[in-house]
Amino acid sequence: MVVKKQRDKKVLECRSCGYVEKSQDSMKIKEKTTLAKAAEVVDSSAEDNTLPKVEIKCPKCGNHEAYFWTVQTRASDEPETKFYRCTKCKHTWRDYQ
Repeated sequence: MVVKKQRDKKVLECRSCGYVEKSQDSMKIKEKTTLAKAAEVVDSSAEDNTLPKVEIKCPKCGNHEAYFWTVQTRASDEPETKFYRCTKCKHTWRDYQ
């Protein structure tokens, strides 16, 4: 059973069959969520000159060249995350493909 919101009330709904259990005043619904471990960004500034370069505009300084590398930050069936580091100001940003 998962907690769903119908109109202004919370209800319990079965994921497999769709059965809905209306909440009662005496019923307390606790929702438990887990957060995925945050991706660790490796500082590769010492290795920047070995990374490939690409023509892309830096959102911080407007330079048109950056180093890039990829990291598998999500599930293996999802695309990699591409990280960029500006060759001029060293600003780092990511691109979710």
